[in-house]
Amino acid sequence: MKFNIDKNRFRYTLPETLRKVGYFNIYDRRSGKDSFVKRFSKISHYPRFHMYVDEKDDKYIFNIHLDQKKVSYEGQKAHSADYDEPQVKEEAERIINNI
Repeated sequence: MKFNIDKNRFRYTLPETLRKVGYFNIYDRRSGKDSFVKRFSKISHYPRFHMYVDEKDDKYIFNIHLDQKKVSYEGQKAHSADYDEPQVKEEAERIINNI
């Protein structure tokens, strides 16, 4: 699910702001991309909300999904993820309302 937030709503840097709403930064060595995750549990990596953020002009463009589990097959990038489920929409609204 994609959503936008104006940069002028951010009082802190993007990583600091997302940390305040429960996300932390991860770096994918394979893709060379940074992203942000929020785990449901401290003892397990999955399920988790996973979000990529791009910048365009005066907006941040968020692309969030719910990772249900890790990639199952070696050499594959596809995984079990939900993009438009109610949980994802609720999480996007929570982020928007808390920034």
